[in-house]
Amino acid sequence: MALDLSIPVLVVDDYKTMVRIIRNLLKQIGFEDVDEAADGTEALSKLKERPYGLVISDWNMEPMTGYELLKQVRNDERLSGVPFIMVTAEAKSENVIAAKKAGVNNYIVKPFNAQTLKSKIETVFDG
Repeated sequence: MALDLSIPVLVVDDYKTMVRIIRNLLKQIGFEDVDEAADGTEALSKLKERPYGLVISDWNMEPMTGYELLKQVRNDERLSGVPFIMVTAEAKSENVIAAKKAGVNNYIVKPFNAQTLKSKIETVFDG
């Protein structure tokens, strides 16, 4: 299946610079419809407002972490099928295992480039 670059993507990170970096990487890959949220709570309300084809979320955020957001998304039957990629600065195996158990589709450790992001996204949609 070819990667559908027209899908809306939601980038969730409380660090504006990281949002800008991921947004730019997504644009390099060819995604046009990129939205953002500053934390899990804002992301959840945006996810309920419109359908997104992909969520790329940071792990460490306040007040709702990316991990908590992932669990909420997977527990909501309308959102449970949304592909979800977790971004984190730490590659702790217990975090990776917890995210996998919670239903994450893929995992990216910072720093990363457009090629890494693209291959992780392709894995999610080809998987």
